[in-house]
Amino acid sequence: MRKRKRVINIICIVIVAVLILLSIIYINHQIHLKEETDLRLPLGQMVEVDGHNMSIYVEGSGDTTLVFMSGGGTCSPILDFKSLYSLLSDKVQIAVVEKFGYGFSDVVDKNRDIDSILEDTRSALAAAGLNAPYVLCPHSMSGLEALYWAQKYPEEVSAIIGLDMAVPEYYDSMNLNIPIMHIAGWAANIGVTRFIPGISDSDAIKYGTLSDAEKEIYRAIFYNRTSTVTMLNEVEQVKKNAQKVNSIGVPQLPMLLFISDGSGGTGFDKETWRKIPIEYISQIDEGEYIELNCPHYVHDYEYKTISENILAFLFE
Repeated sequence: MRKRKRVINIICIVIVAVLILLSIIYINHQIHLKEETDLRLPLGQMVEVDGHNMSIYVEGSGDTTLVFMSGGGTCSPILDFKSLYSLLSDKVQIAVVEKFGYGFSDVVDKNRDIDSILEDTRSALAAAGLNAPYVLCPHSMSGLEALYWAQKYPEEVSAIIGLDMAVPEYYDSMNLNIPIMHIAGWAANIGVTRFIPGISDSDAIKYGTLSDAEKEIYRAIFYNRTSTVTMLNEVEQVKKNAQKVNSIGVPQLPMLLFISDGSGGTGFDKETWRKIPIEYISQIDEGEYIELNCPHYVHDYEYKTISENILAFLFE
């Protein structure tokens, strides 16, 4: 009886200790979030979409507008793409749309089927005063949205430039551990990530051309926009989205794919990662691809090479 009581007391002590620790972590997180408020002031403009605020950044001018579309879970798309678009905006107009749950946009618990995502993006561009046709520059998961856009509104898309973008076939065998992602979201929300050294240093910070001030902004956004409920809803829907895009067929338009070596979190080996998009683009009459020996966030590593090839693709 005494032994059982002692075990119960130990369990209670452990539970109380864990709760106290979590409370300290959460309070610390809230204090830092308040201190970082000024770092999270929007870099671009905020537009209203479906009753919520959505962030869009526009730079440069010209008759050609490149729309940069982030991969799943990229907390700061505006800064993530900066190393690349800063090399292009003296010749073309660029726009970075930050989906709900990303960057400076509102976190919204809403359906993330492919139609909802696309209509949000189109509405944001229109609200910012930008007009189609666009050259779409999707990274990773946004490749599905870009392909669907070209299928559904072909008059609005003049070309697609894929930055290691996803095509539907990737999701046939991709293993998505949704429960682990929800745990990661919970940990991020209470501030556990602040105690993991280096976790906020993205490829854009480590390998891109961001200034020290921009790196601090990126880190502040990371602690406020990691595994948001909107991002999780997107991941939960992605296989159905891929199936829908795949069922409509391959759009025929000028397309250039930059393909990485598959490292950097794709979950695929190099051969498989490259084989899938190469087979996909072989079905496109005006399709080209360039293989790069770098990880998945190609625009944070090979921005010079990519920018040169984008300009050649568009204007030569």
